[in-house]
Amino acid sequence: MSAARMKAADPPVPVPRKSGQPGQPESATLAGTPGPTDGGPARVTRKRGAGPLLPYLLIAPTIVAIGAVFVWPLIKTVIMSFQDVGRRELWTGEAAPWVGFDQFTNIFADGDFWDVVWRTVLFMAVCVTATMGLGLFLSMAMQRMAKGVRLALTGALVAAWAMPLLVATSIFRWFADSDYGVLNMVLTKYLGLDFRGHNWWLDPKQGFLIIGAVVVWGAIPFVTITLYAALTQVPKELEEAASLDGAGAAGVFRFVTWPVIKPVFQMIATLSVIWDFNVFGQVFLMRGNKPEPEYNLLGTYYYEKAFESNSFSQGAAISLITVLLLSGVAVYYLRQLLKIGEVE
Repeated sequence: MSAARMKAADPPVPVPRKSGQPGQPESATLAGTPGPTDGGPARVTRKRGAGPLLPYLLIAPTIVAIGAVFVWPLIKTVIMSFQDVGRRELWTGEAAPWVGFDQFTNIFADGDFWDVVWRTVLFMAVCVTATMGLGLFLSMAMQRMAKGVRLALTGALVAAWAMPLLVATSIFRWFADSDYGVLNMVLTKYLGLDFRGHNWWLDPKQGFLIIGAVVVWGAIPFVTITLYAALTQVPKELEEAASLDGAGAAGVFRFVTWPVIKPVFQMIATLSVIWDFNVFGQVFLMRGNKPEPEYNLLGTYYYEKAFESNSFSQGAAISLITVLLLSGVAVYYLRQLLKIGEVE
């Protein structure tokens, strides 16, 4: 045999092939590369199905639900506020006449509306201040309680939070009853004050004390439990170091505790402003489903305009004004959420 023929017997050089050729596994890119059937390691192949659209498909039902529950009613409210919708248009579906900004002009020219706005702002400020103050006090007290006492208090707070509003208002109406109320009995018998037969609802200032107590009582559980959870994140070694450096209890809270819980405190306070600005059930139920004009807040005011005066467009306009008044608070709340997300 010649030398030329002996050279021809050398092994062939592998030739690259495209993936997907007949007889070639999809995971192999070169001829002769071991695939899953050759005993070699299997390669993970990416399926090109839904791909980038999958996250949007998963949240699509939520978007549809939010649009049906929130967005569409808001759009209808905006449309109604520029119309004159009465009982006939509401029940028959006839097209309501467009009146432009007449509804807003009439509302802003009404002195009763501005009285209700200032009353609502004052009521909200007092309730939020009392709620946040008592909630912070209880949450800090829970840190110093024994475990059993803390669990009992937490259970009581959760039970109070879970109580239906109708039951809570009925209890507080009994407390403030002029003839058989516990409040009058305690003030008369144990404090030596003459409150026998005293009617708390004749003076709106006293009446709002009872209504405010219902609002604060229902909001304290959420505030207390949330702030207690935030307080558990404060490093104990930092508090001990501050105490060793000579800082008192106020100094430790100001320079160590407060910076940690401040974002949570601001978020809860913002939510409390939104909730207390829209108080409706407490006033409506405490005044026997028909609040007097001096007890009207924005929540009950636009209900009265819409459903008792049959001025549905005016009620829609007032509710839209309320949304605009709270839009700044909502923006601040969203900013706090974004800041917390950036810190984490």
